[in-house]
Amino acid sequence: MKKVLVTGANGMLGQDLCPILEDSGYEVIETDVDTLDITNEECVNTVLNREKPDIVVHCAAYTNVDKAEEDLDTARLINSKGTENLAKICGSSDITLVYISTDYVFDGTKSEPYVPQDVANPQNNYGLTKFEGEQAVRKYCSKYYIARTAWLYGHHGKNFVETMISLADKPELKVVDDQVGCPTWTVELSNGIVKLLEDMPYGTYHVCGSGHTSWYGFAKEIFKLAGLDVNLKPCTTDEFPRPAKRPALSIMDNGGLCRKWQTALKDYINLRD
Repeated sequence: MKKVLVTGANGMLGQDLCPILEDSGYEVIETDVDTLDITNEECVNTVLNREKPDIVVHCAAYTNVDKAEEDLDTARLINSKGTENLAKICGSSDITLVYISTDYVFDGTKSEPYVPQDVANPQNNYGLTKFEGEQAVRKYCSKYYIARTAWLYGHHGKNFVETMISLADKPELKVVDDQVGCPTWTVELSNGIVKLLEDMPYGTYHVCGSGHTSWYGFAKEIFKLAGLDVNLKPCTTDEFPRPAKRPALSIMDNGGLCRKWQTALKDYINLRD
């Protein structure tokens, strides 16, 4: 039985990933910031040398996209330096590293779906630090999977789906309609990671929902599936300014790794308490 160490196991993705890995026959070692401080190279070395995993799935990250604009140092410490610490020991110890990255490594100017080989050009600090993490993985590891995902939501964390449902009773709700991407359920990403580990050669992949929509289209589908009648109106990015610039078209080609985003969303809504 292969041993998998998961960083960020208490996060939204980690809480779905760990049981899915166990169901797939892996022995799972759950770690979070209290048991594995990825920003401390000595701590990373100590934990990985003690646990001796065959695989590390690196879910821990600084994910506050807007806050990263004013706190690049912290975002870089976690997403860049933390990943580099893991990549160094994984590379030197022949451990397979799975790194969760993002569609925000792209600038959103491509008119067709991004493929893994496309050139990255991040437009915000979050995307920049996640791309720096990718570069560290490629530099130090020969056995790695970079899994870029997008618009992630899950039952165990704050996310767009739950935010929309919580705002359903507003007299009017405006949602941006000129940013387009691939909504992804954490369970879909988790299943995609298992597929990578079991079926795919090492490299960079897009593990996100199939198809694409705008945030407005995403919200519309959420309310339809939840049976909620909401006065929903589209708006532009300019009408809803945020500190971090978002790519306008961050559609990714997932190569069939995940189901249609609408199908996954329906399952997510049906499983809500």
